[in-house]
Amino acid sequence: MSVAGKLSLEVAVESLPLAKPFRISGHVFTHSDLVVVTLSDGVHSGRGEASGVYYLGDNVPEMLQAIEAVRPEIERGIDRAGLQTLMPAGGARNALDCAFWELEAKQTGRSVWDIAGFETSRPLLTTMTLGADSPEVMAEGATVGYAQARALKLKLTGDLEDDIARVRAVRAARPDCWIGVDANQGYGIADLPALVEVLVEADVKLLEQPLRRGAEADLDGFSCPIPIAADESVLTLADVPGLVGRFNVVNIKLDKCGGLTEGLAMARKARELGLGVMVGNMVSTSLAMAPAYVVGQLCDVVDLDGPIFLAKDREPSIVYEDGYVRCPDNVWGRDA
Repeated sequence: MSVAGKLSLEVAVESLPLAKPFRISGHVFTHSDLVVVTLSDGVHSGRGEASGVYYLGDNVPEMLQAIEAVRPEIERGIDRAGLQTLMPAGGARNALDCAFWELEAKQTGRSVWDIAGFETSRPLLTTMTLGADSPEVMAEGATVGYAQARALKLKLTGDLEDDIARVRAVRAARPDCWIGVDANQGYGIADLPALVEVLVEADVKLLEQPLRRGAEADLDGFSCPIPIAADESVLTLADVPGLVGRFNVVNIKLDKCGGLTEGLAMARKARELGLGVMVGNMVSTSLAMAPAYVVGQLCDVVDLDGPIFLAKDREPSIVYEDGYVRCPDNVWGRDA
């Protein structure tokens, strides 16, 4: 863990416009509001970024309030382990936890990869996400906008007829791609068999969060030939065991679970329980993608395309090339 001692804490708020509106079930996003924290021991500094979890009311004012509430304890000099008990999961802890990771790397002269238990990193095949739109627009996005993509994730809305048309149009346009769909809680169990039938027909490989959070028991006894991933239904490590028998894949997002520390623990626990592992993201910059990229080293499915939706990313930034994402050492988490 990071070297003990007094710390200074800086907190900034940024509102970054999206390149164009992004639609999912029940929401349209036009910008991303972010909290960025910097921890410094006077010599070294570490940074972390969070956007919170919109469907939990975990927004910028809530994150700022949570951070300020623990400022005295942070600045007196706790470490990353202490942070886990000091704060609950959520965006505020995520920003601080990731800042502690980078600070620790610089203080100790070790790489983040070494601290996390990896020898090195590897480029990751990542999905590129198509926001819910008309079938024609989504098909065009799959071919023109994402011509280099090898994996696509389609946002659905819960309108069965429209969603079927979306899936079929994108599959026809991109017969070569791995395709997953994300319903963002848009369906009820009654309509799920009809949706799944079309997904099988279109060779869709993953169905993410079809039912609303709280309706997980409706999946008891539901036979699905496509793996079902839990997103809104799994927030933290404590939620993982309850997914067994209902879901096949755990979607880990650092804003949900409260940082890289818990994200890695979730990935390893899911593996122990025989569940697949996915890493996802909120719409954020490369500063937020870099810690998630560490979790991605343990994952079967990687969805780290958040920065491509922004009008402008940070520099230096992660790199998207030939359907893969890689994170250069100078983006985040460098050692001394």
